Order: sequence, then C-alpha cells, then structure tokens
Amino acid sequence: MARRSKRVAKSNKPSKSRAAAKSKLSLVAKPKPATARKSLRKAASSPRSAAVRAAPRQSKPIDLYYWSTPNGWKITIMLEECGLPYNIIPVNISKGDQFKPDFLAIAPNNRMPAIVDPEGPGGRPISIFESGAILQYLGRKTGKFYPTDERARVEVDQWLFWQMGGLGPMAGQANHFRNYAPEPIEYGIKRYTDEVNRLYGVMNKRLADREFLAGPYSIADIACIGWTLSWKRQGQEIDEFPNLKRWQETIQARPAAKRGLEVRVADAGPVNMHDPAVRAVLFNQRARAG
Repeated sequence: MARRSKRVAKSNKPSKSRAAAKSKLSLVAKPKPATARKSLRKAASSPRSAAVRAAPRQSKPIDLYYWSTPNGWKITIMLEECGLPYNIIPVNISKGDQFKPDFLAIAPNNRMPAIVDPEGPGGRPISIFESGAILQYLGRKTGKFYPTDERARVEVDQWLFWQMGGLGPMAGQANHFRNYAPEPIEYGIKRYTDEVNRLYGVMNKRLADREFLAGPYSIADIACIGWTLSWKRQGQEIDEFPNLKRWQETIQARPAAKRGLEVRVADAGPVNMHDPAVRAVLFNQRARAG
C-alpha cells in the first residue's frame, strides 16, 4: 500500500495502478470520443491510504474525482475512516472539468464527487456518482459505518437522505443567496437562512440524547458534518445549537475525519467567485445538446 501523502500533489504521469484502472474503466463507462479533451486523470495525486484501521483487502487504489467541497469531503472522510487507498483526481468545477467527456462517462449529472473502484463487485471495476450512493457502496464494501441489520440500516438511511434532500441543498442555497448572488435578494436570503436554521434545530433536538445521528457513528454523520462547518456563511450562530456543536467537535476530533476534511487541491483556494467566466460555469447552466 502506498504511503499517504500529506498533501495532494499533481502528477503528469499516471502510476501503473492508475493506468490499469483507466484501462478497465472501459468496462463500466462509455469510451471517450476521439475529440475528447485532455483526461482529468493526468492531474491525479499519488495514491493515499489511511493506516489507522485495518484496511479491507484492496490492492489497487480507488480513483476519487474530487473538489474541496462538503460533498467531496464526505468521500475523503469515508475513505480515510475505512482505511482504503485512493487517488485524488481533481475536478476543477470553476474551469468546467465537470463537463469533460471522460468525467461525464462516470458522472452523467456533471457533478462531483464520483469514484471508480477497480476492485468492485466480482472483482470488476465499477463507477459510482452521487455522494450518498458512494457512501452506501463503501459502507457495504467494507462493512464499516453502515449497519447490516435492517432496522439499524433504515435508521442510518433516513438521516442520510435527510442530508441529501434537505441539509445539503438548503445550506447550499443559503450560501449562494448570502454570498454569491449578484445583488441582494431579501426574500431568497431569508427563505434559505431560515430553513437552514430549522434544519439545524432538527439536528440539535435529535442529538440531545445521543452522540450521533443514527446510533453509532455512521455514514449519516459523515454526510452531514461538512455542511454544518460553514455555519457562518449560512447565516447561523452555532452556539444556539449546543448539541450540534458538541457533535461537530466530536467528529472533528476523529483523526480520520480530520484528515478527510483537510484534503485540498492546489487550485481550489484562489478561485474568484465573482469572475464572470467562473460564474458562467458554476451558475445558471441549462440542458446541453448531445
């Protein structure tokens, strides 16, 4: 297993394991057109692995198509917690990497994160998009943070889908209208700020008599944590939600979760969200032909 690097480094030459994974990708994704733009894989990092827990038998790293966002952190945290080796393949959403044909073959909704596991079911490669689906897959693959008992699994699933359908989208809209809208729209700001406040209240009440959202620490907690860390940008005061704050601190104290939250890519920091070219890529996209 490759040593885990302290930061994500770009590589212009894929490793043998990554090259092998790429060749097998044709089994799970459509071939790229001859005119396809330069592959995202050339920006892949060196393989990363977490040694805190005994890792499942995984000889080839999982390719994670990633950008430093709450949805991306879900998967880096899970991979670190499970001790699985992985490559970071940056998807620069501010430059339109999410619309490249090789990425769309894996993630047709042109959203990261996505993964390609070269050692999927039956030993064959599998590609997965949607962060919730990836968490469930990794939980089943490793037997970690996703219970096998049906009653316990339903408990986790309902809070996972609560995040996917509520906390994530509403927090994202609050952040957008508060920080990225070209002009202040009071209705939008109040609508989404209030809804995030309501959702924080749901979590705070849920966590009043338990350490985590669905019993033991699970993919439900992993899905939610990143979205709550930007509470200031969402117009919230975390001290109003003491149980939620305690839960945040508990998860952030986990070494693997801390590592997952620290995964960054070099180009993510200096993005100018007010640049018209960036805004044209990120916002107000419509259906594309073809």
